[in-house]
Amino acid sequence: MSDNSTSTEKPATGIPALVQKVMRLKAVRVFQHYASNGGPLMAAGMSYQALFAVFAALWAGFSIAGLVLASNRQLLEELITIIGSAVPGLIGEGGAVNADALLNTPALSWSGAIALVGLVFTALGWLASARDAIRRIFSVGPDTTFFLLLKLKDAGLAIGFGIVLVVSAGISIGSTTLIGLAFDLIGVDNSSGFAVVVARIIGLLIAFALDTLVLLIFYRVLTGIRIPFRRVISGALIGAAALGVLKALGGLLLGGASNNPLIASFAVIAGLLIFFNLICQVILITAAWISIGVADVGLDVRGLSREQLDAEVQLKQAEARVLIAAAERARLEDELREAHGLRRRGLSRKLKAAVREESRLKDETPPHR
Repeated sequence: MSDNSTSTEKPATGIPALVQKVMRLKAVRVFQHYASNGGPLMAAGMSYQALFAVFAALWAGFSIAGLVLASNRQLLEELITIIGSAVPGLIGEGGAVNADALLNTPALSWSGAIALVGLVFTALGWLASARDAIRRIFSVGPDTTFFLLLKLKDAGLAIGFGIVLVVSAGISIGSTTLIGLAFDLIGVDNSSGFAVVVARIIGLLIAFALDTLVLLIFYRVLTGIRIPFRRVISGALIGAAALGVLKALGGLLLGGASNNPLIASFAVIAGLLIFFNLICQVILITAAWISIGVADVGLDVRGLSREQLDAEVQLKQAEARVLIAAAERARLEDELREAHGLRRRGLSRKLKAAVREESRLKDETPPHR
C-alpha cells in the first residue's frame, strides 16, 4: 500500500514561501490586475486626451461662467484658485494659462459658440475614454447604451462637475469668512501661523472631499457599473488621498521638467502631460483596487441575472470538460506513437473513443454570447 504522504506536496518554505505570501497581498494583486488589463497603456492614452480636454473645458467653462457669475468676481477668482491647486502649472504665473485671460474671457459670439461646441465634444471625449478604461479594469464590456444618450449623460456629468467646482469655491469663500470671524472673536490674528495652518487644513479637506466625490461619480455614475457603495467609497477615499499627494508634489514635478534643458522650451506642457498621466494611473489603479475587493467577496458587478450567471458557470464547466478530453486525447496520441503489437491496437481503440468523446463535449458546449 503506497504512503499518501509521499504524494502530498510539502508546503513551501524559505524564499518560495515568502514569494507566495507577497503575491497574495492585495496591493500586489491590484497592480497585477491593473497591468494585465492594459492599465498603463490606457492611462497614457487618457493623459494625452486630457491635455486637450482640460484646455477645452477651461475655455468653455469660463465662457459660460463669465456670463453666469459676471457680478461675482470673488467667486470667479476662487474658482481659478481651486482649479490651479488641483492642476499645478495649469493657471497662474509661469503656467500654461494666464489667470487674467480667464477672468476676461470675451462674451460668446456665433463663431465662438460654434467653437465652443467643438471644444465641448473634445472634453466629453475624455469622459468617454475614462468610462471605457474603467469598465475594462472591471472586466466589463463596453457600454451598449445608444451613443447619443451616452453623450447626453457625459454632458450632464460635465455640467455637474462644473457646478460642484462653483459650489466648492463658494464653500471655500464662506469657510474663510467664518474662520476670520471666529479668529476675530477669540483675538487671533488672521495672519498668524496658527490661522494660516487652520485655513490650509480646511482647504485640504475641501479638496479631499471634492476628489472623493468626483471619484465616486466616476466609478458609479460615469461607468454605469453596479458597485456596492461600501466597496466604492473605500476605494474613492484611497484614490482621493493619492490625488492629494500628487497635487502636493505637482509643483516639484513641474519644476523638474523646467530644469531639464531638453524640454525647457515646452516644460509646462511636458509637466502637465506627466501630471495627467499620473492622475489617470491613480484613477485606474483605484478602480483595480475596487475590482479586486469586489471579486474577493464573490460579488459580480456586471449586472447579470441569476440565469445569466448560471449559464456562465455551465459554460465554464463545459469548456473545462472539453480541455480535459483534449488533454486525454493528446496523451493517447503520444502513447500510440511509441506503442507496438497488441498494446497499439488497444490504444487505437481508446484513442477513437477519446476523439468521439471530445467531439461530443464540443457539440454540447453552449456558444459564447
